[in-house]
Amino acid sequence: MASDMVTNVIMSDVLTPSQLKRLKEHKYSAEGQSLCEPTMQVFWRWLVEQIPRTIAPNAITLAGLAFNILGSLILMYYDPTANQDCPSWTYVFAAISLFAYQSLDAIDGKQARRTNSSTPLGELFDHGCDAVSINFVAISCGIALQLGEYPNVYFALFMISMFMFYSAHWQTYVSGTLKFGRLDVTEGQITFCFIFMCSGVFGPGFWGLKLPIFGIEFKIVFFIFGLVTSGLALYNYIIIIFGGGGKGKNGSTVADTSVLSPLFHISAIIAMAMVIKFKSPSRIYERSPSLYLLMFGMVGSKVTNKLVVAHMSKSGMKFLDTSFIGPGLLFINQYLDAPIPEYVVLWIALVYSTLDLARYATVVCSQICQHLNIYCFDIVTKRPIVESSVSSKLRHDSS
Repeated sequence: MASDMVTNVIMSDVLTPSQLKRLKEHKYSAEGQSLCEPTMQVFWRWLVEQIPRTIAPNAITLAGLAFNILGSLILMYYDPTANQDCPSWTYVFAAISLFAYQSLDAIDGKQARRTNSSTPLGELFDHGCDAVSINFVAISCGIALQLGEYPNVYFALFMISMFMFYSAHWQTYVSGTLKFGRLDVTEGQITFCFIFMCSGVFGPGFWGLKLPIFGIEFKIVFFIFGLVTSGLALYNYIIIIFGGGGKGKNGSTVADTSVLSPLFHISAIIAMAMVIKFKSPSRIYERSPSLYLLMFGMVGSKVTNKLVVAHMSKSGMKFLDTSFIGPGLLFINQYLDAPIPEYVVLWIALVYSTLDLARYATVVCSQICQHLNIYCFDIVTKRPIVESSVSSKLRHDSS
């Protein structure tokens, strides 16, 4: 029984033939336009024309993610506790790398349409990279604002960012359409670039200055502003999710499952992060906040990716997942009175969670590429049409 359960959890990362069939039939649906998007579209349309037609859209997406991760890792290297000064150039580079990520992320779809290479894989790959990027953006922002001086605020900023991104795809899983608000991801990224540039020009101490009359530090003002805008966006998501806006039967999800089903995964991650944080005998979060948040971010990225796959393939989400093993290591170590230093276990959990995410992404992309007879990062070479076991099974089932 135990071995069967373990096998089922591991195999849950593999897409079934019916999931692949429905994913192939998936059509992208989005609506709404943010305030800055019309202006940015002028730049993005010009930028995509500078890209050779031989460059695969997914390669553009991955390049943007790499830029963003690099800028964030440099900040994390110089200031792992988010309460120290980094060299000025690191903040400026973080702003440039985030802008590069935003720009490349905005033109990958344009490149796909421009080269007639649009596929469901492109949408999945785009959202998957976004799910990873949001972690590094939130951590970098916390470092630029020196939120390590307020550990609980830093923790809340990260968890809210992760939850809001997950919620955006949760409502998409319910309604079948990705909806953008007037203040959305584009405005958020521009705001973060502004924060990075201010820290680079004036120093991160700038955010410690207090707002006249109110006596509140600028960094807290930004946090409150983010809290309010997130609350408004969440309200709109809740209306769609619980207000009968589901595309399935009786207002259910696109997979005809309960609208509550995705709540378990994100709630479990946040609950574990809070319990481990407050129960830690060595105050592991306070000692290594960015590392701690990144580990949980990798877990959140995987479950968000699985939510996107569930939406695109019109399938349910299984409750158990290998991604929970990483936080579980920290939890078990605490339960046993930390026989292994928590800092060591944290690193083990981070490495495991990152590799687990990479393994899942590789498995899913490989399956989809084989099913669609395409390459992930090459739109020039034609992939030989070889009947896979999945295609064979689909043909057998239909007969």
